[in-house]
Amino acid sequence: MKNLEKLCIALARSESESEVVGILKRWGYWDDPTAWRYYGDNENNFAVIGNQQSAPDSALVEKIINSVDAVLMRECLRRGIDPESGSAPRTIEDALEEFLDIRDGMLINLLPKERRKLSENIFLVATGKKSNPNYLVIDRGEGQTPKKMPETFLSLTKSNKLRIPFVQGKFNMGGTGALQFCGKHNLQLVISKRDPQIVEMEGDDGTSGYWGFTIIRRVDPEKGMKSSAFKYLAPGGNVLMFKAKSLPLLPGDYPILYEKPLEWGTFIKLYEYQLVGFKTAVYFDLYYRLAVLLPNIALPVLLVESRKGYTARAYDIVLSGLSVRLEEDKYRNVEEGFPSSANVKIKGQEMKIQIFVFKPGKEVHYKTRNEGIIFTVNGQAHGFIPDSFFTRKSVGMSYLADSLLIIADCSKFDGRTREDLFMNSRDRLREGELKKEIEEKLGDLIKKHQGLRELRERRRRQEIEGKIGDAKPLAEVIEKAIKNSPALSKLFAEGVRIVNPFNLTKSGQSEKPFKGKQYPTYFKLKKEFPYNKPKHCPLNQRFRVQFETDAENNYFTRDINPGKFKLALGDGTLVENYALNLWNGIANLTVALPENPKIGNLLKYIVEVDDISRVNPFLITFHVLVDPPAEVKRKGETGERTKPPGDKEGKRLTPSSFDIPNIIEVRKSEWDKYGFDEESALKVKYSGENGYDFFINMNNIYLLTEIKERFKSDSKVLEAQYKYGMVLIGMSLLKDLEEKEEESLCEKIYQITKAISPVLLPMIATLGRLENE
Repeated sequence: MKNLEKLCIALARSESESEVVGILKRWGYWDDPTAWRYYGDNENNFAVIGNQQSAPDSALVEKIINSVDAVLMRECLRRGIDPESGSAPRTIEDALEEFLDIRDGMLINLLPKERRKLSENIFLVATGKKSNPNYLVIDRGEGQTPKKMPETFLSLTKSNKLRIPFVQGKFNMGGTGALQFCGKHNLQLVISKRDPQIVEMEGDDGTSGYWGFTIIRRVDPEKGMKSSAFKYLAPGGNVLMFKAKSLPLLPGDYPILYEKPLEWGTFIKLYEYQLVGFKTAVYFDLYYRLAVLLPNIALPVLLVESRKGYTARAYDIVLSGLSVRLEEDKYRNVEEGFPSSANVKIKGQEMKIQIFVFKPGKEVHYKTRNEGIIFTVNGQAHGFIPDSFFTRKSVGMSYLADSLLIIADCSKFDGRTREDLFMNSRDRLREGELKKEIEEKLGDLIKKHQGLRELRERRRRQEIEGKIGDAKPLAEVIEKAIKNSPALSKLFAEGVRIVNPFNLTKSGQSEKPFKGKQYPTYFKLKKEFPYNKPKHCPLNQRFRVQFETDAENNYFTRDINPGKFKLALGDGTLVENYALNLWNGIANLTVALPENPKIGNLLKYIVEVDDISRVNPFLITFHVLVDPPAEVKRKGETGERTKPPGDKEGKRLTPSSFDIPNIIEVRKSEWDKYGFDEESALKVKYSGENGYDFFINMNNIYLLTEIKERFKSDSKVLEAQYKYGMVLIGMSLLKDLEEKEEESLCEKIYQITKAISPVLLPMIATLGRLENE
C-alpha cells in the first residue's frame, strides 16, 4: 500500500505548481482521468467558479471567512448545540460573546495579548518565492472527515450554512473564487481532519479518525465541451485519507515552515497565487488591505511571513480589522472630534454610519485602493464606493476626499435587500435604484455635516491661502472677450463677478471645544414642536429637526456599548426613511414623510434614545403638519439658499459657473500633491459655498515647449494666454456639464483640458495674439 501520508506532506511542502505536477505524475494520478472527480459533481462548474470575485485579495478574504466560520462552528458543536436550532446564537456577536467570552462580540474589547492568543486559531502564511508566493490558510476549526469533504469543501450551491445564523459564508461557493488566481493549473491543496471533541459528540462516520486530502485543478475543455472544468483528486470516487495523530503543518520561527503539529482542522494551500500589488512582506501592504476588506472581522488572524530574504523585528502580525486599528490609532491619525456617527434608514433598512477623517497624509496605511465608503455585513466588506464620490458637486467634499473614509454597517439589512445591493461575490455593489437612493442619502448627509464643512474650509484655507492670484485682471480679460465676442456674450449672459474666496461663516459652531460624554445626561429638542405648534413640512419634501445633547460624536456607532436610536410614529409604526447625524452636541434628524400622507395630516413622532447606563430611555415627542407641495424650481432657476446646520441666517451667494474661479498656479514641485504630471493642465475642485477652485499646471510640458521655441515672445504673455485660455475652457465645460447634471464633471474637465493643452497656445498664436488686441 502506498504511503499516503508521505504524499500528503510532499504536496504540502511543494512550493511550485511544477513540483506538485511532478509528484502527482510519479504517483500515477496526474494523467489518469479516472482519478479525478468534478468539483461539486458538476461538469459545468466553471460557469459558477469562474464568476466569483474579480480581484485576488477579495477571493482570499473568502478563505479567511471560511476559517472564522469553522472556528465558531467548532465552539458550537463542542457544546452539543445544533447550529441550526433555536438554541444556537442568532448573530456572530452573540456567538463570540457566548462561546469565547468576548464582550459585545467586539475584538476591541480584548487586550492585544488576548487577541494574539486567539489568533493562533487561524493562520495566513506566505511561502515560496517573494515574486511568486504561495499562501496557506490554516485553521483549528471544526475540520471535516474525508467522507464529508465532497459535501462541504468540494461542493457547490448546496445549503450547508444557509440556516446557520452566526456564520458569514452562506453562498456555499467554498471559497472557490480563489482558484482562478492560482497559477497556470489553478492548483489548490486541501487537507482536513475532524475535531476529535466533536467526533465524541456526534459519533464516528467511519472516517472520523482520518486525515483527508485532495488537490483541486483546472482541466482544459474536453471534446465537445465549451469551457474548462475544475476537478479534484478522488481515486475511486473518494478523497485520499490516512490515519495520523497530527501533521507538521504549522509554521515555526522564521523562516522555518511546517514544524509545529496540527492535530485537527483544515490546511489549504494556494499555489503561485497571483496577488498582484502585494509582493512585500505580509505584515505591510497585504495586512493593510485585509484590514480594509475585513473592517470588523469576527476573529483575529495571525499573518505569518515565511519567505526567505526579509529582515524585521517580527515576522508576524495580528489582523484584527480596520475598526480596531482606527480605534487604537485615532488620537495619532484621526482628526479631532472624529469618528462621527450617523444612523440612516432607507426603506425600513437600517445602516450605522461611522465617519472618519484622517489627518493629512495619515490615510495611506488605511485607504489602500481609494476607498471612500465601505459597506460591511457582519464585519466583512461587501462593496465599495470610491472616494471620488466625495468630489461630486452634490457632495461637495473635494478638499477632504483623500482623507475621508466612511464605514456603513449593513448587517441589519434583510436578506432580500442584501441581494438587491450586493453581488454574491461580496466585492461589489449592484447597480440599481437601491444603490442610487443610498448614494443620494449618504451624499446629502455628508454635504450637510457641520463638522465636515468646517474641516473642509480649514483644509482649503491651508491649501490655497497665499496662492490665489489677483482675480481682477482675469475678470477684465473675460469682460473684454465677452464684449468683443457674440458667442461668448451668449455663453456668459449673466456676466462675471469676483467672489470672496473665503466666504464660509462658522454657522452654529461654538468657539469652545466640545467635549462629549460617553453616556449623555440629556437628549432634547433644540426647538419644541407641540401639538398646537407643529413643524411644517410640504408634501413633496423632507423635514429636519435638531436635538441638543452632551453625547460624544460616535455615541451611536462606536464598537463599545453604543447608544440606540429609534424613531416611530404615534401609532408605534417604525419610520422607514430617515438620517441622523451627531456632531459636537447637535443631532440633526432628517425624515421623509410616510407613504401617501394627506395635506393637513398632523403626524406625531416619538424618538427613543437608550444605552446601558440608563434605567429608562430618553423619550422625545414632536408633531409635524403636512402642508401643500412646495413649488419645484425648474432646471436652471436659482433656488433658495439652504440654511446651514446652525440655522442662523446669513447672506450667502449661491456660486455659479460664471463666478470668477479662484486660480491657483501649480509648479512641478507640487505635482504629487495635486495628482499632476507633465501633461496635466487644469484640475477643478468644488469648494461648496465658495464656488470652484481652478488649479493650473504652470509647468505643463506643452507650455514650456512653446516658451522655449518662441523665445522672441514674452514668456509672461504666453503664460497668461495659457492660463486664461484654460480658465475660459474650464468655465465653458463647467456650464455644459452642470446643465447635464454630470456627477464626474471635475474628472472630465481634467481629462478634456489635458487633451486640449498641446494645441491651446498654437491655436491662439494662429488666431491672434492676446498682446495685439
